[in-house]
Amino acid sequence: MGREILEQLERPIDAFCGAVGTAGMLMGVGEALKKRRGETLIAAIEPANAPFLTGGAVQGHNIDGIAAGFVPPLFQRSKVDRVTAIHEEEARRTARELALKEGVFAGTSSGMNVAAALRLARELGPGSVVVTVACDSGVKYLQQADVY
Repeated sequence: MGREILEQLERPIDAFCGAVGTAGMLMGVGEALKKRRGETLIAAIEPANAPFLTGGAVQGHNIDGIAAGFVPPLFQRSKVDRVTAIHEEEARRTARELALKEGVFAGTSSGMNVAAALRLARELGPGSVVVTVACDSGVKYLQQADVY
């Protein structure tokens, strides 16, 4: 996936962020991006209620596919520049906005990725290139209108 991202973008990538499930996507993409441009910032994303990567007080969350209750074996902290926490409500709000404003029907973990990418883009400033992925669909949330 990292090679695909590099092939599709002609500009240097300033930052990449991704929520941590197995950590495979984040570690693989991060490695490819760092190999091309060492100063690319790699950010791991975790739910604010389940900060396993930063060792905070852990509570429950309802974001499928991420923060399974332990630091995944594939996660290598030395290959990540920062860990960012996103609140579940912000992730859900961002997923709704993606559907309504952009026509991207993605789930909560994708909302979390995009919320973190928008935050990074504001931090890095105009002209910066921040990349993330929409890694799931919103279809499973159709039955859970109160959750989505």
